[in-house]
Amino acid sequence: METDTPPTEKRRSRKQKLRSVLMDNLLVILLILAVAIGVGMGFALRTVWSPDDKRKIFYLAFPGQLLMNMLKCLILPLIVSSLITGMAVLDKSVSGKLGGAAVVYYLTTTLLAVVLGIILVLSIQPGFKGGNTVIQRTGTAKISQPIESLLDLIRNCFPSNIVTATFERGETVINLVEKKLSAVTTVAPDNMTTMSTTVTTSTMAPDPIFIETPKLQMGGGTNVLGIVVFSIALGCVINYLGDKGEPLKNFFESLNAATMILVKLVIWYSPIGIMFLIATKFIEMENPSRVFEQLMYYFLTVLAGLAIHGLIFLPLIFFIATRKNPYLFLFRQMKAIITAWGTASSSATLPITMECLVNRNKVHSNIVRFVAPVGATINMDGTALYEAVAAIFIAQYNGRILTVAEVIIISLTATAAAIGAAGVPQAGLVTMVIVLTAVNLPTNDVTLILAIDWFLDRFRTAINVLGDSYGAGILGHIFRNTFANIPDDYSNDITETESDFNDKPANGDVKEVDLNKIYPHIEKQGFNNPGFLEDTRM
Repeated sequence: METDTPPTEKRRSRKQKLRSVLMDNLLVILLILAVAIGVGMGFALRTVWSPDDKRKIFYLAFPGQLLMNMLKCLILPLIVSSLITGMAVLDKSVSGKLGGAAVVYYLTTTLLAVVLGIILVLSIQPGFKGGNTVIQRTGTAKISQPIESLLDLIRNCFPSNIVTATFERGETVINLVEKKLSAVTTVAPDNMTTMSTTVTTSTMAPDPIFIETPKLQMGGGTNVLGIVVFSIALGCVINYLGDKGEPLKNFFESLNAATMILVKLVIWYSPIGIMFLIATKFIEMENPSRVFEQLMYYFLTVLAGLAIHGLIFLPLIFFIATRKNPYLFLFRQMKAIITAWGTASSSATLPITMECLVNRNKVHSNIVRFVAPVGATINMDGTALYEAVAAIFIAQYNGRILTVAEVIIISLTATAAAIGAAGVPQAGLVTMVIVLTAVNLPTNDVTLILAIDWFLDRFRTAINVLGDSYGAGILGHIFRNTFANIPDDYSNDITETESDFNDKPANGDVKEVDLNKIYPHIEKQGFNNPGFLEDTRM
C-alpha cells in the first residue's frame, strides 16, 4: 500500500496541475477555438454563399454585432472611471520627485512607442499590400488644412458640454462661398451747375470669386479626447481635495470596479461574437489571399516595432540615464520577461518582476515597491504601440488616407487608452475599439487582427514588463543617494513570498499568499481594485 501511494499522489498532482493550467488559460483556449471555427465556417459558407448575399450575411453577423455593441456601450464608463480613479487614488507622494519622475518616464516611453509604431506602419503600409486598393476620400466640402486640423484637435480637448461630448465632436468645414459684387456708386461734378449729380455705374467681374468660409460643424461620434482630458483633470482635482473629495473618489472607484466586472462578462461572451464576426468577414472578402498578405505584413510590422522599442530604444534610454550595461540588466530580468510572455499578464508577473529588480539587479526595495505597481498600471508601451499600428492598418485596409490630425488623435488616444485600461481583462480588444471610435474607423474590422492577436499579445506584454523594469532601474540609479540611508531589508520578504507561490501542500491545494506582503503599498495607492491581480492580458 505504501508503494502505491507515491505514484497515486503524482498522478493526482499532474491532473490538478493540468486542470489548473486549463482553467487559467480557458479564455485564451476558447478564443483560439473561436478564431479557428470562424475561419472554417467562413471558408465553408463561401462555397454556397457569395459576398452579394447581403441578407444572409447580415443575419450571420448578428451575434458579432451584439459583441461590438456591448463593447461600444462600455467605452464611456470605462474611460471615465479608469482615468479618474487612476489619478484620484495615487498617493500624494506621486507629486514628489520619485512619483513625478516615474510618471514622466512612463508617459514618455509610451508616447515614444506610439510614435515608433506610427512611423513603421506609415512606412511599411501593410494595409495597402497586395494591390487593388481603392483610395477612399470622404467629405466634399472640407478642405484639409493642417492649421484647421490642429485647431480641431485642441478644441476637442476642451468640449463646451461634457454631455454632448459623449456623442458628438467638432470639426471645421470650409465652404467655398461665391462673392457677389454690389453696384459701384460714384459721384461726378456737374460743370453746368453748382449742384452735384450722383451717377451709378455697375461693373461685374468676368469670373466669379470664391471665399473660403470656415465653419465649426458638430458631427456624430464620441469626442474621446475631450472625455480623456476632463477625466484626468477631474481625477487630479479629487486627489487634491483630499477628504473633501473622498465621496467622489469612492463613487468612481465603485463605478470602475463594476465596469470591470461588466467588461469581464462581455469578454467571456467574446469567443461567440468573434467566431461569427470572423466568419462574416471571410464571406465578405473579395480577395482572401490579399487579406492574408496584409495580415502577414501587419504581424511583421508590430513585431518589428516591439523589437526596436524593447531592444534598442529602452536600452538606449537606460544607458544614457545610468551609464550601465542595459543588456546585462535585461538578462537579469529574463525570468520576469519569460513569465510575462507565458502568462500574457503584466499584473500576474508583478511579484516576479519585483523579485528580479531587488535581488538580481539590486534596485532599492523602497523604489521597487512604489515604481513597479505604478508601472504595471500606467506603463503599457507594447499595448500602445500595437493599438496605433492596428488602427492605421485598419484605415489602410479600408483604403482611407488619414489626415495629420487623425494620426495625432490616434497617438494620443492609443496612449490614453493603454493607460486607462490597466487592470481590464482582454484590454486590447476593448481599448482598440476606443481608438477606432476616436477617428471614425469601422470597429467591426477589429476582427481582422484577432486571428493573430493572441500571439502578438504575449510579445507586447513582455515589452510592457521590460519597460517597467528599465524604469525602476533608471529611477533606482537617479535616486540612489536619496535612499542610501534607508535600510534595504525588503529583499528577504520578496524572496520568501515568491517562493511561497511554488510551495504547495501535499494535498495539491494552492497555498494562499498574502499579497500585501509582496507590495504593501498597493492598498494605499489604490491598486487593489477587482481585476488588478487577474489575468489582465496586457
